[in-house]
Amino acid sequence: MKFPPSFLDEIRSRVSVSSVIGRRVAWDRRKSVPARGDYWACCPFHNEKTPSFHADDRKGRYYCFGCRQSGDIFTFLIEKEGLSFPEAVERLAQEAGLPMPKPAPGDEERENRRSSLYDVMEMAAAFFEAELQSARGARARGYLADRGISPSIQQDFRLGYAPDDRQALRSRLAEKNVKLEQMIEAGLLVSGEDIPVAYDRFRNRVMFPIRDARGRVIAFGGRALSDEVQPKYLNSPETPLFHKGRVLYNFDRARAHAQSAQTIILVEGYMDVIAMVRAGLAHCVAPLGTAFTEEQLAILWRAAPEPILCFDGDSAGLKALARAIDLALPMLKPGQSLRFALLPEGLDPDDLVKSEGAAALSAVVTAAEPLIEMLWRRELQRNDRATPERRAQFEREFETSIGRIGDSKVRQYYSAEIARRIRELFGAAPPRRWKARFPAFKPAVAARDKGRRDGKLARAWELAQPASLELKALARKAQSKQSAKRRETAILLAIINHPRLLDDFAEIFAELEFSGPQLDSLRREIIDIAALEASLDAAALRNHLNRKGFGPLLERLDGEFRRLGEWFVLPDAAANDVRTGFRQMVALHRKAVTLAKELALAETALAEHPTDENLKVLNEIREQMRSAAGEEALIDGFGEESGRPQGPVA
Repeated sequence: MKFPPSFLDEIRSRVSVSSVIGRRVAWDRRKSVPARGDYWACCPFHNEKTPSFHADDRKGRYYCFGCRQSGDIFTFLIEKEGLSFPEAVERLAQEAGLPMPKPAPGDEERENRRSSLYDVMEMAAAFFEAELQSARGARARGYLADRGISPSIQQDFRLGYAPDDRQALRSRLAEKNVKLEQMIEAGLLVSGEDIPVAYDRFRNRVMFPIRDARGRVIAFGGRALSDEVQPKYLNSPETPLFHKGRVLYNFDRARAHAQSAQTIILVEGYMDVIAMVRAGLAHCVAPLGTAFTEEQLAILWRAAPEPILCFDGDSAGLKALARAIDLALPMLKPGQSLRFALLPEGLDPDDLVKSEGAAALSAVVTAAEPLIEMLWRRELQRNDRATPERRAQFEREFETSIGRIGDSKVRQYYSAEIARRIRELFGAAPPRRWKARFPAFKPAVAARDKGRRDGKLARAWELAQPASLELKALARKAQSKQSAKRRETAILLAIINHPRLLDDFAEIFAELEFSGPQLDSLRREIIDIAALEASLDAAALRNHLNRKGFGPLLERLDGEFRRLGEWFVLPDAAANDVRTGFRQMVALHRKAVTLAKELALAETALAEHPTDENLKVLNEIREQMRSAAGEEALIDGFGEESGRPQGPVA
């Protein structure tokens, strides 16, 4: 139903944003000024210790300076309580004392039909419940008892029984003056041109009512009591009330528990949901016999930022996991992802609770892993990586998957993380180029012992010693704490004063190794805020860092670089000069960190294999180390755009 803007405005004028949100938060008395409609609290959307969530009654809006959540009273109920927009409007209209607007003529007819179908479905649910407790339902009660489902759980989920009679439900509904057309439209009867008499769709099955987000029965799922009957589970067909891909079983009950648990769990079927609830995990839902859909994922994200998908550990469960990964990738956003929990192979939640208890099931859920971990594991299992060609295919698979991520920031960080893992997998230490040159690489400490060297090795070692000593001195200079801190500070200030650098260098910045924990903590905080902000400017970044307690550190770093005259990181430097200086500083930093490691590898390789080629490699590193330890050569035109004299970037 479409609501007139004037009606929504009237609700906003009668219901304050502070009254709606105040049910969920405790307003901070020191910062809040109720007389001005100004309220502050710790954010209800993310964990924090100091209030950064602001509600303004005059504007009717809220905003969190930490996680950037914002909206009005309708948005809050949708995002925090998982309501649909019509549900939020209806609830707030009642609170405001306003009658809901009358629909247009066509809408009214459709709503009347839908309302009557809700009544029909409720009658059917009551009939199935009564049949479960009747003499005809004895076998169904036995089945449920064998599955450990107590009478109280049966009542809680409104379980029922459809008798083995083709006309039982039809006759009962007819007695209540329900028209045949309504029964058919509700999906309760099977009919068609080739069927002379419409008959009950569900027969001799345990019945699971399916409810919408408001708790109204809109469909049924039936479990056959006989193993010979197929399908084992039968759902209602699509109806005006029910669309399989847009509904989650038990969502009406689970979403309230999801708010306190800060997550929601998706399992595979009705019995799995009941097993989870019995184990104390009431924030649990299930799809309805179809593949997991985008609409269902959107429902989960309305309830929690990182839902947990819990699958069986068998082949079917792994296939479902793979489909869920592919479904979610294009929809990922900063702070919005999935986690995955895999049950032991051959066990569903009910089996695990019976064999090992509720604690074992809770442990599986607690150990849920992030989406990127499951993506990595999936590709490892698909590719053997035994040849260069297969390694290339392995990397190509990741490129394809990551390329499907719609959000650019999330895509950048996925790309950086996968690149890091691939380097480690294929041997980042020692680097791949050293492994290729020295396949027989071994630790050389024992090999350097003179008593174990033959004449050829000793002669090569003597030739290498001057170069090695010089390289060690150069490495010490390049890796000195003072030099490292200066480079790291320059890199950080360049990013802080010119955040647009992250558009092109986010992956490089995320991969850098910093020597000092304080500066590295600042680097990580910048990465975190950049992941949440699609467009970040210097003022916003500094404000965020100040709120996180980095203000004194920033002042000290700014002062140090002004005294040193390092102009290219300053806010007024030209963009091209900043990019050039940033590239050079990163290159210097990488050389200082990695060349020392390569020096040790080259030295060891020469000790193991005293060849001219290995000595040549050692000499190449010496030249690179000299370049890294001294000042960089002048760059043509560097500084001209900023009106600065040309000079080195060191």
